[in-house]
Amino acid sequence: MRTLKFLLRKEFLQIFRDKLILRMIFALPVVQLILLPYAATYEMKNITLSVVDNDHSEYSRKLINNFTSSGYFKLVDYSKTYSDALDQVEKDKADLIVEIPEGFERDLIREDETKVLIAANAISGQTAGLAVAYANTIIRDYNIELRIQWIQQPRLNAIPVIDITSSNWFNPQMNYKMFIVPGVLALLVTLVGFLMSSLNIVKEKEIGTIEQLNVSPIKKYEFILSKLIPFWVLGLFVMTVGFFISFIVYGIYPAGSFWVGYLFAGIYLIALLGFGLLTSVYADTQQQAMFISYFFMLIFILLGGLFSPIENMPDWAQYLTYINPVSYFIEAMRMLVLKGSSFWDLRYHFLIVIVFAIVFNGLAIFKYKKTV
Repeated sequence: MRTLKFLLRKEFLQIFRDKLILRMIFALPVVQLILLPYAATYEMKNITLSVVDNDHSEYSRKLINNFTSSGYFKLVDYSKTYSDALDQVEKDKADLIVEIPEGFERDLIREDETKVLIAANAISGQTAGLAVAYANTIIRDYNIELRIQWIQQPRLNAIPVIDITSSNWFNPQMNYKMFIVPGVLALLVTLVGFLMSSLNIVKEKEIGTIEQLNVSPIKKYEFILSKLIPFWVLGLFVMTVGFFISFIVYGIYPAGSFWVGYLFAGIYLIALLGFGLLTSVYADTQQQAMFISYFFMLIFILLGGLFSPIENMPDWAQYLTYINPVSYFIEAMRMLVLKGSSFWDLRYHFLIVIVFAIVFNGLAIFKYKKTV
C-alpha cells in the first residue's frame, strides 16, 4: 500500500504539472456542456418557406398565416408560379414550397375537399421529413378548425363523443434539453476517462520511465491501479461539475438518487479506464494511442444513442450496441435524471457494466508485461 501511495502521488503530480491536460479536464467539459445542448437540438425552427398562392382568397391567406404563426416556418418568398418557387429551392433560399391551387376556397365550400401541394428540399432527409410533418400537422389542424366552424353541434348530441386527455411523463414540457443534457454529460465523462487513460502508459514509454518501472519491485496490480485511480477521481469530478452546470444553466437535476448515479459512474469509469489502459498497453506511441482512441470513441458515440435512438438503427447496429459500454451509461443517466430510476431499475445496467470492468481490466493486467 505504501508503494501504491507513492505511485499515486507521482501520477497526480504528473497530471497537474501538465497545463494542457488541466485545461482539457476542467475547461473543455464546461464549455462543451454549455454549447452542445444548444447545437444538438432536436427541434427545427425557422424553416424557410416559399408560398405559391393561386387562389388569393380569405381561406388561402388564413392557411398561410397558420404557417407563419406556428413558429416553425419563416416566409421568405411569395412566388407567382411553382417554377419561381422551385428556383428559390435550387438556390438554397427555401426549404419548403406550399402551392395553393386556384379555386381553393370554392372547392372547400362546394366540394368539401381540395388539394395543397407540398414540396421539400430533401438534400437533408431529416430536415425535409420534419418540415413536411410540421406542414401536414398545420394543414390538418386548419382542416379541423374549418369543420368546427361549419358544423353546428346540437345541444343534445346523439353521436358518442370521446374526449382525449394526454399527459407527457418524465418530461412534461417536452424540452429536448432534458433528453440531450444527460447524454452529453455521459459523453464528457467518457472522453475524460477513456482518452486520458489511453495516453498514460504510452507517455511512460515515450519518455523512457517505463523501463525503470519495469525493473522496480512494483507489483503489476499496483502499477495498473496507480494509472487507473487518478483518472477515476477526475472522471467523477467532471461528473460533479456537469451536474452543477446542468442545474445552473438548464435547471436540470436528477429525479433519482445522486448516490446511484455516482455508483454507476464509478463502476463505468473502472470499465472504461481499463479499456483505455488496454489500448495504452498495445500502443507504442501517443499518436497510435490517439488514433485507436478516436476510432473507438467515434463508434461508441454513433452507436450510443446520444443523437439517434437505438431503436431506429438497423438490426446489425442494434446488436453492436450490446457491446458498447457508452450506450448503457447514456441510457442509465437518462433514466436517472428523467425517470428517477432506482438501483433496482438499473440492476441490469449495473451487471453489464461490471462485466465490462472485469473483462477490460483483466485484459489490461494480463497483457501488461513486466520484467520483474
